[in-house]
Amino acid sequence: MKPIHAGLASGRWKELSLAEQMANIASEIGRIISARRRGDGARADGAFDRALELLDLTATDPRWKTGRREITRARELFLAAYFGSSEYNTSLEDLDRYFMQFAAMARRAV
Repeated sequence: MKPIHAGLASGRWKELSLAEQMANIASEIGRIISARRRGDGARADGAFDRALELLDLTATDPRWKTGRREITRARELFLAAYFGSSEYNTSLEDLDRYFMQFAAMARRAV
C-alpha cells in the first residue's frame, strides 16, 4: 500500500519529536470529529486513514521503543472508538483530549 504521507514515511517523520508526532495525530482525530459532525463520511474516512498511518509510523519509530506499548494501545483505542466499539468505553473526543496534550507540549517546546 502506498503511504498517504509519502514525505513523512520516507524519513521526515523520524525528525519530529514524539510530541510533534502525536500532535499531528491529534489533528487528524480532530478532522474526523469535525467531518462526522458535518455528516461527511468520506472526509472522516480519509482522516481515519491518515491518523492510522501516522500512528503506525510513530509505533515503528525506533526512538520510542520504550513507549511502544502506550502508542500501540492508543492505536487500539483509536480503532475501537472510530468503529463504535464500547469495549474500552473511549470516544474519539476522549482520544482528542489525550492527543491534544501532546500538541500543547509541542507548542511549548518551540
